[in-house]
This record gives sequence, C-alpha cells and structure tokens, in this order.
Amino acid sequence: MLVAKRGGVGGGPDSPTSHDVVDCVRRALGTDRVGHLGTLDPFAAGLLVVVVGRATRLSAFAAGWDKAYEGVIRLGTTTTTDDATGTPIATSDGWRALERADVEAALARFRGAYEQRPPAYSAVKIAGERAYRRARRGEAVVPASRRVEVAELALDRFAAPDVAFRAAVSSGTYLRSLARDVGEALGCGAHLAALTRTRVGPYRLADAVAPQAVTLGDLRDPAELVRVLPRRDLDTAGRGAVIHGRPIPAGKEEEGAVALFTDGQLVAVAERVGDVLKPRVVVAEP
Repeated sequence: MLVAKRGGVGGGPDSPTSHDVVDCVRRALGTDRVGHLGTLDPFAAGLLVVVVGRATRLSAFAAGWDKAYEGVIRLGTTTTTDDATGTPIATSDGWRALERADVEAALARFRGAYEQRPPAYSAVKIAGERAYRRARRGEAVVPASRRVEVAELALDRFAAPDVAFRAAVSSGTYLRSLARDVGEALGCGAHLAALTRTRVGPYRLADAVAPQAVTLGDLRDPAELVRVLPRRDLDTAGRGAVIHGRPIPAGKEEEGAVALFTDGQLVAVAERVGDVLKPRVVVAEP
C-alpha cells in the first residue's frame, strides 16, 4: 500500500510520525498487522510504503530499495538535528558570496559513493542505544560514518540562502546529513529545511493515498515486495507442503532465496539448504 504522509510545506515539525501513519492505517483497515518500509522523519512529507497482514513478513526483502526525494537545503545555519526542527548551533553569512556554479560544484562532490556520518539525532545505535536518546540527554554523539550511494543529486533552484534539489539515494542515506555536508563543502554550514519523499523502489508518490482514506482496495500484490527474487511455480502438492513449513526439492539452478507461487499467487519465500528449499516466510493462507 502506498500512503502519502503530509503536514504543511515539507511536512513541518508537527507532522505525523511514521508510527502515527501506521496507527491511522490500522484504524482504517481494522487490523493491527501493519508496518512500513522505512521511517520518514516527522518534519518530512511524501511517500510511506505500508505493509499489511502477512505481507509484513516480506519487509526485509524490500529493505534495500533506493529512495528519491525533493527538498530544500538552507545555507548559513547549522542545527543540532541537521534540519529545521533543531536548535541553531552556528550561523554564517558566507552564503551571500556564493553563485549557482559554486552550489552545483558542491553538489557534484557528493554524487556516487561517499562516507556519510548519520545525524546525532538519529535511530542508529551507539553501544546498543539509539543515538537520539543519548543526544537528548546532552551527550556528545558522533555516530560512525557509513558508505552510502547518491545516484542523483541535482540543483533545481538556487535562491540564496535556499538550495532546492532532487536526489536519488541508497537505503540508509540521511538527507539531513547530506544537507549538513553540502554546507560544510560550501564553507557556510547548512541544514535541511524541507523534504518530500517522491519514490521508494518502484513506487511513486503520485500513486499514493492519504492514510485516513485507505481501503482494502488500495492493497497491492505482496509479490511486488519480492520482485527481485527468482521465481518458481508449485503444483498443488508442493503448495501444501510449503504452507505447512515442509521443504521441497531444490532445482539445479536455484540458489539463495526463491519466491514460490501457485496459480500466480505468492505462497512463500524459501531458502536453499543443501538439496532442498526450506520455507522461511509463508504468506499464503492454508
């Protein structure tokens, strides 16, 4: 299911959290079995892919999907959270001397792979505890950098001090960190002022519905979550074995995870172990 999370321009600090959206969908559909494919910061707007019922078991297979965004970087001010909800740390008028070419050159530095440090106020764990919890206690938090991939980072508009951009990034990339890093590259500091997620994997914001308006008719085929896996069709006997957790013989070319279907419907995801496929995630009803 594709849900649009909104709340003011770019979301706003009082926008619903991803958990709020999930709760809204639970109420709309009358089920507790609802999750999502990646948190969207409360101040942000845009696409949140929601999974319902047995499809929640398939979330891990879509965890690596890339994402696309549109946003605004505001030059001249750094904040504690690297976005507009944080407390200003430092300000600079250095942005006043910048030209469009300077901004384009700075953005170009971050295209491709680079080592990115997540925000202090983030869900990454440090010694087993979420970074944001440590930061809220006033601790100095410096999460370890990790490699991310920025497939696209384009300047849409430069109206100083605001840099409107669009980006396509790998899973796990923080746009707040990207804004901070661009500001450092330009020598004036910056934070993320607005953000809208426009795509998650194959899904686009234009196809989303508001969370309070969702119906069972808005649910997508759960097989879309395992679209990258090799596929195998089962006969009736094979389906019966798999839905009861029993292994089936593996084919010669089958390795790793395999999506199992019967009559066009996803039954399970199995994993090759020795000469058999062992069901790991069963989504079909017995």
